Amino acid sequence: MEKIDTHAHVVPPGWRRYCEEHGFGKPDGMPAIPEWTPEAHIALMDKLGVSKSILSITSPGTYLKPGDDALARKITRETNEELAQICAQNPSRFGFFASLPLPDVEGSLAEIDHAIKLGASGFAVMTNAHGQYLGDYTLDAVFHKLNEVSAILFMHPTTCCGSDPGAVKPMNQYPSPMLEFFFDTTRAVTNLLLSGTVERNPNISFLVSHCGATLPPLVERFTSFSAIINAPSTLTSDQVKELFKTRFFFDLAGFPFPDLIHGYLRVCNGSRLLYGTDFPFTPAGMIEFQARTMDNGLRELFDEETIKGIYSGHAKRLLKL
Repeated sequence: MEKIDTHAHVVPPGWRRYCEEHGFGKPDGMPAIPEWTPEAHIALMDKLGVSKSILSITSPGTYLKPGDDALARKITRETNEELAQICAQNPSRFGFFASLPLPDVEGSLAEIDHAIKLGASGFAVMTNAHGQYLGDYTLDAVFHKLNEVSAILFMHPTTCCGSDPGAVKPMNQYPSPMLEFFFDTTRAVTNLLLSGTVERNPNISFLVSHCGATLPPLVERFTSFSAIINAPSTLTSDQVKELFKTRFFFDLAGFPFPDLIHGYLRVCNGSRLLYGTDFPFTPAGMIEFQARTMDNGLRELFDEETIKGIYSGHAKRLLKL
């Protein structure tokens, strides 16, 4: 069955060099930045039946030195052009989500226009940009611009960051992707909803990583609290679930089977699921094992037509492929 991978990463040489120069050689507590080549990626795609992968830069993104907007703009521009070149050399196999130098608003506005000219399928942003979470009012102009261009916004988790960048992270002995990535996704999506950002920008399609992370069991809680704290948007849980079913998509990267998928299905349905691998940050061997688990899990839950949609149909419609 054909698959389209919407959660696939790329490690272009320039971005790797910048990460290593600025202290991100072991990003988010992981042992290293994995090796990546187009050839290795395509070989895995062929094994899995993936016709196309939408490449994106993952954590820590492209704003690598706090306070240095000029450097972030330079890294972002060079990285997006590297991705565009990789895709131009393999147009039938790769597309890409462009990076933005958030929290630099002016730089991000300029990069949106440039990325569209490069042929980006959408935009990949981290859940927080040096402590400014998606939905923060300081980023409103960027979301207004993304709304103007009817953008697809892929939100990828990164290490939690607050107002004190030197603060000790809880249970720092574990890499952030193991637990904290899920919590940071939940923070970002909750803030997008309660800030009113989602409602104010009806033309943006939001892509959430890892099957909704820890959002599902918390929807009732954060919507109930929104009225108590007079949040800008006091959505009910039913309204949030309706937004999930109309404005959001959720990928199956990570480990959604056998358990996480059931939490997701309490707040959304199969029509909003997308296939994802998280390669190369999830190793090829593990992805091949997960593929078998995913096949079995999907067949227990959905009919053939829905499974085809999850593997490729939903992505084709969303990305106009």
